Formats: sequence, C-alpha cells, structure tokens
Amino acid sequence: QVQLAESGGGLVQPGGSLRLSCVASGRNFRFYDMGWYRQAPGKQRESVANITSGGQTNYAESVKGRFTISRDNANTMYLQMNSLKPDDTAVYYCNIKTIVRAYWGQGTQVTVSS
Repeated sequence: QVQLAESGGGLVQPGGSLRLSCVASGRNFRFYDMGWYRQAPGKQRESVANITSGGQTNYAESVKGRFTISRDNANTMYLQMNSLKPDDTAVYYCNIKTIVRAYWGQGTQVTVSS
C-alpha cells in the first residue's frame, strides 16, 4: 500500500525558515515526478514546486528565490522554505504522479505569523 508522509510544518515568524520532508513508501518512485502543493483556507490547491526524476525543478512565481525543492533518493523529497511570508500560510501536500494515478499525502500545516 502506497503512503506519503509529510513532516516539518509548524508555526514560524515572518522571515523565518522551515524544511518540509515527504517520505513515500509502498513502491519505488525513482522514475516519477514529485511535487509540493499547498492549500490556504478558502483557496484552491495550488502547485508550489515540482522535481522530475532527472532532477529538473520548477517553481511557482510566488516562491521563486525563496523555496528549494530537492530529492535525495527514489522516495524522499524536501522543500526548504526561506524568507517565509504570511501568504505562505497553508497546508502543504506531497504529490507523486504516475502514469495511472496521482498519490497525495495527508498534508502538513505551515503557519507564518508574528
């Protein structure tokens, strides 16, 4: 059974940093793209960043220069978030897309507030 588990969320002051982790289990995702999404209250879920199996990255304009996505093996992915802003407050979700379907984690809450 495939499971995605996010961790690393929390409460941080504006300008602070957090590092999110996503660990996938149940199969090998080495050849698939992985990504981070977020959903703020009252808003639609949006893509934050993604990374291909070859290591190419793509970022939403709102996080470029502040967030860095990485993966260190087939099933672990990170999101380093620096210079956090109140607008970054959201539940952050890990996502893996295969040919057949997409997998989602349960999400981790990130709150940026003074």
